[in-house]
Amino acid sequence: MELDILKTNGKPSGEKVNLPEKVFGIKPNQDAIYLAVKASQANARQGTASTKTRSFVSGGGKKPWKQKGRGVARAGTIRSPLWVGGGRVFGPHPRDYSQKIPKKVKTLARISAYSTKAKSNQVTVVENFKLQQPKTKEMFSILKSLGLESKKTLMLLPEYDETLLKAGSNIPKLNIKVATTESTYDLLNCECLLIQEGAVAKISGALER
Repeated sequence: MELDILKTNGKPSGEKVNLPEKVFGIKPNQDAIYLAVKASQANARQGTASTKTRSFVSGGGKKPWKQKGRGVARAGTIRSPLWVGGGRVFGPHPRDYSQKIPKKVKTLARISAYSTKAKSNQVTVVENFKLQQPKTKEMFSILKSLGLESKKTLMLLPEYDETLLKAGSNIPKLNIKVATTESTYDLLNCECLLIQEGAVAKISGALER
């Protein structure tokens, strides 16, 4: 699959890039995508929600009244779940929500996500570029030239670039990552996949087998 390499002004540079079929041209495996996204979402959960059962609520050591003779319901503790200020029944407790999936399934899911974007014509390749200063205005101007200013965009870089990361951090619909650090969820959670030319080889080198 060949795509034109665009300049930062949105015009073709005259060069093309060949996206490897083994990464961008397979039949997407929906099961692998589902498992990878589910694991990604589960791993993002903190699992710190906590409530107190009747054994953890302070007080209630004395029986509030005698068992019989008052004409009211029996009660053994004022910290019963039935009482205001009592413990909670079946409430959440701290737990680990993390999930693990096999490495091959994770790789297949990412390749399937790339292929899904390619089949939907949601992949754009732009020439390698850098900014002199981390200015949001300059970054937004580039997106506007590419016609992506209103689209949820994931931009993949060939290497870490602090200036670009800072320049794009205040653009709500732009997510910038170094190639191969993105997850399957990141790839699917965007309307356009913007890849710098140098990142294509890095992606294919990590995923192509």
